[in-house]
Amino acid sequence: MLSTTDNELLTRTGPGTPMGELFRRFWLPALQVSELPEPDCPPVRFRILGEDLVAFRDTNGAVAFFPQACPHRGASMFFGRNEEAGLRCVYHGWKFDVTGACVDMPSEPAESNFKTKVRINAYPGAEHGGLIWIYMGPPEKQPELPRYHFTQVPGDYNYYKWQQDSNWVQGLEGNIDTAHIGFLHRTLDTMGAQRIAGNFGAPTLQLFETDFGFVYGGRRDREEGDFYWRVTPFVLPTFTSIPNPVWGGGGLFVLPRDDETSWWFVVSEPIPAYATTPYIDLIPGTWKQTRNRDNDYMIDREMQRSYNYTGMVTNRVQDAAITESMGQIYDRSREHLGTSDMAIIFMRRYMMRLATQLQQGVEPKALSDPEHFRVRPVHIMSSEPELKAIWQAEREEYLRQPVPAPTS
Repeated sequence: MLSTTDNELLTRTGPGTPMGELFRRFWLPALQVSELPEPDCPPVRFRILGEDLVAFRDTNGAVAFFPQACPHRGASMFFGRNEEAGLRCVYHGWKFDVTGACVDMPSEPAESNFKTKVRINAYPGAEHGGLIWIYMGPPEKQPELPRYHFTQVPGDYNYYKWQQDSNWVQGLEGNIDTAHIGFLHRTLDTMGAQRIAGNFGAPTLQLFETDFGFVYGGRRDREEGDFYWRVTPFVLPTFTSIPNPVWGGGGLFVLPRDDETSWWFVVSEPIPAYATTPYIDLIPGTWKQTRNRDNDYMIDREMQRSYNYTGMVTNRVQDAAITESMGQIYDRSREHLGTSDMAIIFMRRYMMRLATQLQQGVEPKALSDPEHFRVRPVHIMSSEPELKAIWQAEREEYLRQPVPAPTS
């Protein structure tokens, strides 16, 4: 369990908070490309790390994020006119380019130099690996774009985004909790995705820290005398590449929208043909799932008796139901953790350590090389009992493969 003080440190990510400053050191997924599909398209509202922003793509295709409030008198830049390499506030015509510079101020006399003294706080954006990313940290600390596997290796990826009504930590904890797979996502029908012998017993967990974050593995005994290994790399700030036959180096980001809601981004290879329910089904015009807290996630008690443990469809609905049921910010002073919670315990301490070290001037090591982010999960049957040996063999094989030049 955590003390109230540590829980506050871990969960709060607004401007000026230690954890918020840590997140702001990284490039973060922000938008699907379809949200800003072409130059001079309409701007969109966006909220992340407790900040309300407006994103736009200018005439040259460059992406930037502005605060919603114009620095003149606070009118919303969402209503701005996207034109000729800048976003113009419609209240008085002040226009800003993607760097935040004011390039036109028609409400002032022609001889005035006032526009050279006014800026809007622009956050840089970039299209990379099929998503639009944002960097919110100090300009002098801006790192290269991270080379996650899916950003470097061509693939027919699917991209999903939705909002969950709980703090980012709750969702992330589920993604690094291999013990829950055999229960929350357990399918009783032989068509289910969990038909692997030994998948439902208590796993033996092993974990170690890496340059990109950490690796943890769940080892389950099989009747054949060997082991079923599910090895998950946790890549800063919150990317988990979960072992699964259809992931192949994709994975999940859980990012703070604010302290009480979070963004989920999933990158996956095509969903298997046997999946008859949409992987993510959103209420039109929103980022909320159709199956949500207001309708009890459309739980089907007959399905729960005859098909799966939850009576809910898809892993993502099941995860949302459980993590949102804890409340928007879970009080971790009330919990009782066991040996299967090893990765959760480590992640909390690790993230708090990095946030505290950053306050002392120590930058995250992962940011020193964009190649640190390039990893993939392991999903194998093996007679090897040690995680480090499993990971080292997989890592060496992976890094021997040629990597295309970055595309952005």
